[in-house]
This record gives sequence, structure tokens and C-alpha cells, in this order.
Amino acid sequence: MIDLIKIIKQKRSLIQKLFSYFFVMLICLSAFSQKQVAPAYPLITHNTYFSIWSMTDNLNQSTTKHWTGANQSLLGIIKVDENYFRFLGKPEEKYESILPTSDESSYDVKYTEQLPGSDWNTLEFNDRDWKSGEAPFGDNQSEVKTLWKSKDLWIRREFEINNIDLNDLFLKINHDDNVEVFLNGNNIYSNKGWVHKFVFIDLNEAIKNSLKKGKNVLAIHCENTAGGAYLDAGIVKKEKSENNGRIELAHQNNVKVNATQTIYNFTCGPVDLNLKFISPLLLNEIDILARPVSYISYKVKSRDVKSHNVKIYLGASSDIAVNISSQKVEAASLNTKSMKFLKVGTIDQPVLQKKGDDLRIDWGYFYVAAKNDAETKQFITNNAEEGIASFLSDKDNQQQELSGKSLMLNTILNFGSVSAIAKENFLELAYDEEYSVQYFHNNLRSWWNKDGKSDIQKQLDMAYNSYQSILKKCDIFDKGLYSKAKISGGEDYAKLCELAYRQSIAAHALVKSPGGDILFLSKENFSNGSINTVDVTYPSAPLYLLYNPEFLKGMLNGIFYYSESGKWGKPFPAHDLGTYPLANGQTYGEDMPVEEAGNMVILTGAIAKVEGNAKYAQKHWKELTKWVEYLSKEGLDPANQLCTDDFAGHLARNANLSVKAIVAIGSYGMMARMLGKNDIAAKYTAMSKSMAKKWMQLADAGDHYALTFNDKNTWSQKYNLVWDKVLDLNIFPPSVYKKEVAFYLTKQNEFGLPLDSRKTYTKSDWIMWTATLSSSKNEFEKFVTPVYKFATETTDRVPLSDWHETTNGKKIGFQARSVVGGYFMKMLNDHFHGK
Repeated sequence: MIDLIKIIKQKRSLIQKLFSYFFVMLICLSAFSQKQVAPAYPLITHNTYFSIWSMTDNLNQSTTKHWTGANQSLLGIIKVDENYFRFLGKPEEKYESILPTSDESSYDVKYTEQLPGSDWNTLEFNDRDWKSGEAPFGDNQSEVKTLWKSKDLWIRREFEINNIDLNDLFLKINHDDNVEVFLNGNNIYSNKGWVHKFVFIDLNEAIKNSLKKGKNVLAIHCENTAGGAYLDAGIVKKEKSENNGRIELAHQNNVKVNATQTIYNFTCGPVDLNLKFISPLLLNEIDILARPVSYISYKVKSRDVKSHNVKIYLGASSDIAVNISSQKVEAASLNTKSMKFLKVGTIDQPVLQKKGDDLRIDWGYFYVAAKNDAETKQFITNNAEEGIASFLSDKDNQQQELSGKSLMLNTILNFGSVSAIAKENFLELAYDEEYSVQYFHNNLRSWWNKDGKSDIQKQLDMAYNSYQSILKKCDIFDKGLYSKAKISGGEDYAKLCELAYRQSIAAHALVKSPGGDILFLSKENFSNGSINTVDVTYPSAPLYLLYNPEFLKGMLNGIFYYSESGKWGKPFPAHDLGTYPLANGQTYGEDMPVEEAGNMVILTGAIAKVEGNAKYAQKHWKELTKWVEYLSKEGLDPANQLCTDDFAGHLARNANLSVKAIVAIGSYGMMARMLGKNDIAAKYTAMSKSMAKKWMQLADAGDHYALTFNDKNTWSQKYNLVWDKVLDLNIFPPSVYKKEVAFYLTKQNEFGLPLDSRKTYTKSDWIMWTATLSSSKNEFEKFVTPVYKFATETTDRVPLSDWHETTNGKKIGFQARSVVGGYFMKMLNDHFHGK
């Protein structure tokens, strides 16, 4: 009997071991099969500068990044008893320079802009007739050491090396445009195109096979095919981390993207971790939205009957406060009675000195804040490796001031003994820009400090004290948005609206004009960097009309001022106010007359519809009248010009652009009627309906309406028609919507409806507008499902792109833009019609 009991116990033990083994294997496999919920996951989102994302489905499988793709590392590690689990981010790859680039140390090369002999890339070549110049080379005098404005550049960089027993060698290069790279005459790399930032190319074997002990030469030919010109290159060796062996990966169970929160759940050995990134961008509470403070919330509890000692580490890179990682920063700790802070910013503080697209802020200060108690430790280290090492060693690091590059701000929260009853704590991440944008040569502070009487520490204190109430507001808002979106357009639509919400808001700066008006200024993220572009405002408008039209006024106010002040004197609105963050006047190279006039009038009409009065229109009636007069003459059959879809090129007799002009004229009639200007209302309402009849004749192509009036073998999305339906203008008969929608359903591809018959790419914001023309929810969802498929299957892991290929789900261009606010058009329509 005793032997039988022993056998049973042995078998039971074996079964338990096998079960544990398979459970661990299941966790390991599932860690690499987290379903894609979004192309990228918003973590910290406030404006175009303070915007940090995870680009992988598992939060701990990649370095967190700015929306532009530049590393802005956040690292999270949890200690459970004596075990460590990384749940947030991945340590950045570090490189040791073998042949440094100019961001690390200055260097000279020999160069020529004339075609050299065939052996120019060899060590034996005599380059005594070549010029000498300091890198980098390029066509922008403010960014380079040696000016290069010709088509071709050849450089030679001789160097000596004694130790060639090296591994993990990479080419570090920034080039614009095409390059051919040679080491001692051997072609080690070629690439057509441009990168406009340093990239690291794994060329270990090619470099090792070409490298010699003693003298070597790195020779490069760069060809400038169009646009800018730039060249800087070196050789680096990847460094190995010393800490990785002691740290396991936490198992991510799931992730959920809500309107204001991204929520992760992890298993960390015997402890569960609920992790929330909360950016309270509540459109109905402007002061909370304007406060540049996000929360990272941690909730931990035991998974078994035991209690466990838990500590959590957060490391935040100083690269969050720089444009490029080679910029020097200084960091310090600050304490108040209630809060502990870590603060970092560049030493140079070049306030509003840079403008353009692929840029990050390098002025102002980034903060990490926590409760001031004995259980919270904060310190600064030279890098992430040192910060993690201090956490692993449990030694008390006292470093409170430091300067250098790519520093790490470290915070440790001690949860003590954790049982099955959850314990919660949180940190605050904030950014004080001090000055946000320049508006007609006035430097403007962010909205939260518009009068200059507040400071970031007060904002952090208020955010800390109101955490619970704000979290409750976010929960209520998130649930409400999802519920309404699902009722309006189905589950896929609701999830797309959740993905779009923070992205759209965080592509703006919120400031107050010198005249006292709200300004909500967009940036054309990865389209050209323009600020306050009218045809970016136009597609994004539905979100703001739905939740708070004051923000839409903030997008229109600057354009109205530009015209009303006399600074812009044309009979149609400007395209933009400049290049972000300098809003000193249009910088885009060409006007969009019908496009921008139509946009401004329609959106002013939409504000009147939402508010139930035309007071805002009355304030700007003179300009609106001027623009409508222009549209009445030039709008029905537009001349050859650009529209918002400028990437598709110029187009004459554009039927969809004509619709915009017609609907704008009808909107003007609606506003006139609201203001009691009955004669004007009658005139322009009749005009719009008369133009609509002519339009139907000009565009008629049988079973659909054409892309252009002169080519009936074409088609296009007539997304501008949606305002006729949404605003109840009744300019076009419903049969026009019905015919177009029926035709569109025959043209869909796997990832959506193409923009028009010229190409198979699309704009997802316009699809949502086109879909809103549908006569039923079921019909609407047929357009939405392929867009959701794109968002959850695209291989381009960047913040949601609004311009993608419908055949394969690849991004064509654009990312992180505000125009995804246009996804809310269906909800706006239902709101207006009581659904």
C-alpha cells in the first residue's frame, strides 16, 4: 500500500512538472503572437512634440519611439522577490565608434564634385588634387560644415586601425540621395533614395573582409537626384548589454487601446501587473486637455496565495528632450513638500529655432514626477545600463545632477509586500515647452500657461491631486465614445475611432492668440510640416464638431486673421500659416483656391449647425462673402489646380472639387438664413441647387459620376457630398448618393476603396466620409471593414497612416496625422439626426 502511494505521488509530481513545462512553453509562444490591435500604440500623447509610441504589439519587444520613429526610450522593469521582469520597452542598441561620424567628433575628408578616375575608391589612389572639407556635407548652410550643391559628390576618408579582430560592425550613415560605399575599393553598400537621419546597416562580414591592419580608406559616392543633399558616414561596433541575463520578459496577456488610455496586462512570475498609459485629452474639459501631463499607472497583485515583495523601475531617456541624440543635456532632481521631480533639457535651449517636418523639440524641459515619500527613489545615470544596474544591485544611487548625452532619468517605486489585494501607484510624465509656437512673430506659450502666471510644478501638483477624478472622467469618456461609435457604425468602426482619437488631438498645439482667440494649430506630420493647413483642418473637423467646436474655431481663427488683417490679400484663403512651429505666413509653394475657400465656408457652416446659431459666421461675414463670391465664379467647373489630394497631382474639371464649391455656397445660404439675411439666403441656396443640376449633367457617366467632367471613363470618391447630407442642405437628390455608393461597392479592394480610378491607393479619412453616404448601417460597415483590416494587418508599424495601398495594406506616406479625426463623420451625422 505504501509503495502504491509512492507511485501515485511520483506520477502526480511528473504530471505537475509536465503541465508546468507546457504552460511555460505556451506563454513563450503566445508572447510572440500577440494579435495586432493597432499599427502603433499611443503611450504619451499631448502634441506633436510630446508624443511617445510603442511600435510593436508586445510592449517589451521594442524601444519606444517618437511618432517620427526616433528613439525616445521608456523602460519598465518589475522586481518580484528576487526575480526581474521587463514589461516596458527594450534597451536601445548602443554602438562604439570605430570611425566616428560628425555628431560624435569632427573629421575632415578629401572630396571632389568632378567625375574621378576609376580607382578613386582604392587606397592607392592619389587624391592630392582633391579638396579638403569637414563633414557633414550638404546644401543647408545651417546644418552642415561643407556646402555641397552640385549633383554628385565623391569623398575619401583615410584612417588607421590596429585591432581588426572585431565583430558586430555596422555602417552608420545619413545620406540624401543615392549612395555607393566602398572600403578599400570593395563595394560594401549601395542604396537608392534618402534617409535624412542616421541609420545603422549591419555589414559585419563585408567590413571585416575589407578592413586591413594599418591604413584604410572609406570612399563614398553620393548623388543628389532631387530636393536636399546630405552626407555623413562612419563605422561602429555594436555593444553588448551586461544586464540582459538577469532580466526575463514579462508575459503580455493583452492590450486595449481606448480613447484616452492604452492598457496592458502582464504576468510577471507570481504577480499580475495592470499597466495604464493615460493621456487625459478630454475635449470637453479644455484645461485638463491642455495640461501637458500624462500618467503611467501600475496596479499589482499576487496570483497565488503567497505575498511577494514588489518594486517597479521606470527609466526615461533624456532623448525625449532633444531633436537628435548627440545634443548635450543637463538633468537635475527637484523636490517639493509633496512631489519628487526629475528634470532634463538641452544645454543650448534653441527656443523655436528649427522648423520642418521630421523634427523633435530641443527646448523646454521634460519631467518625471512621483509622490515625495520614503518608498520612492529617483536618480540620474549616464545611460540606461547604469540605471538598470543600480536597480538590479539594490544599491542606493544618489546621483541628482548630471550632464551629457542620452542620460537616463530613473525612478523606483517600492510596493512592499503584495497579496491578492491589488496595490496601485502612478508616475507623471510632463513636458514644459515654455514657448510652443511662433504666431506672426509672437512667441506664444502653451494654453495651460497662456498668461505666464503658472508653472509646470503647479500643473504636476494639480495633476497628482486630481488623479482619481481624472481617471474616472477618462473611464466614463472612453466607454461613452466606444458605445456611441459602436451603435453608429459597428465594432470595427468603434475601434477605429478609438485609434484615431488621441492621434488626431496630439497632432496640434493649443495656444492663445495675442488677440485673445483660441488657436488649435495642426502640424502636417510627414506630409510637409506645414502649420494650420486648411485642408488638414477640413478632414479632421468631425471629431471636434462632435465633442467641442471651440477647437475647430481654433483651427479656423488663424486663417481668418491672416485674411482680415490684410497680410493675405487674395480672394480665397491661404493654404497654411507657415512651417511648424513658425506660423508667420504661408510657406506652401502653391495655392489651392477652390479647395481652401470651400473648406473654410463649409466648416464655418458646420459650426453654425452644431451651435444652433451663426454668431461665429457673423464675426467673419466679410471674408466668407468674398470667398463665396469667388466660388460662385470659379467653383462649378474648376480650372487646372491642386486640391487637398495634392499628392495625386493637378486636375482640371475635378467633379469632387466642384461638389465642394457647390456645398459651400449652400452652406453660406444656410448661415445667411440663420442670421436673418433672407434675400441673401434665397439667392445662394437657389444658386447651389442650380449648380447641382448642372453638375449632375456634366459628371454623369451612366452608373456613376466621373472623376472629371471631360472623361466619363473615370470615377472618384465624392466624399465632399457628405456635408450636403450631414448639414441637411438638400442640394443634391438622394439618388446621387445612392448611385455613387452602389458603384463604389463594386470597386473595393482587400484593404479599402481606392481614392479614384487613377491609382489603387486610398485615403481612409475620405472612405469614412464616403461611407457615411450609405443608406444603412450594414452598407456603411462594408466600407469600414477593409479599413479596419488595414489598421490591424498592415506591416508598417507606425502611428496610423491615412494614405495606404488598398491591394496590400502598405503605407504610401503620411503618419500620425490629425486628419483621422475625419473617422468621426458617421457619428457626427447621427448626432445631428438624433440617432
